[in-house]
Amino acid sequence: MPKGILERMLRGDANIVPHVQPMYRLSDNRLMALEYLARHEDAEGTTHAVGPLLQHPSLTAADRLALDLTFLEATFQSIARDGDGSHLHFVNLEPVSLEAPGFWASLPRWMEALPFSPDRVVMEFTESQRVHDLEALQGYVGRLRDLGLRVAVDDLGAGVASLSHMALLAPDFIKADRSLVHQAHRRPYQAALLNALAHFAEAMRIGFIAEGIETLEELESVIDAGVPWGQGYILGQPWPSRPRPIAASES
Repeated sequence: MPKGILERMLRGDANIVPHVQPMYRLSDNRLMALEYLARHEDAEGTTHAVGPLLQHPSLTAADRLALDLTFLEATFQSIARDGDGSHLHFVNLEPVSLEAPGFWASLPRWMEALPFSPDRVVMEFTESQRVHDLEALQGYVGRLRDLGLRVAVDDLGAGVASLSHMALLAPDFIKADRSLVHQAHRRPYQAALLNALAHFAEAMRIGFIAEGIETLEELESVIDAGVPWGQGYILGQPWPSRPRPIAASES
């Protein structure tokens, strides 16, 4: 990690620049949702993804939580400032952040600032940090739903943990991992699995999204498999919301 970047982040001196990537209903190309992707600017103004920063081995658990809350603060500020209720807003959340009192202390303030109903926000669980106590995660999901928020499980198909999450959390949305989409037009097993998941999601009344669609051939394969929603570079690359420094008093 470049020297000083953590201190700048936690001090509130760095620009947090949430980017948004669209999700479309594939049957009619209607915009259905935006996913908010945390990005930050370095001292030279270059934008970077936050994943490598959050997973840097030099970070302590406390610093990682503080950074994730800082990114969530910026994301909810962006939604409150620029968002509307005509589509859904997907917010990435590290599951371990649910254990932080600061998250639950900040969440009511974030929700009060929304210009629309909380059910237009979908908390999307990432798997960059392993969660060993899925029953505890299930309880946290219940608390989110009690507040009116929806829940999505990301990276379905990337491992057994994803399937366990889906079974226990009964999410409102599931997202097929890029590994299932990549070259699906050349790999009939992947296409068949996408089709089976699409039928499952329809039967369970769960939203189903294929992410990481990058080529026309992959898009056609996803559509042929019956997947209702899609996301990926061929449909729209992430673009930045208006950056604003996060003051230390807000993080």
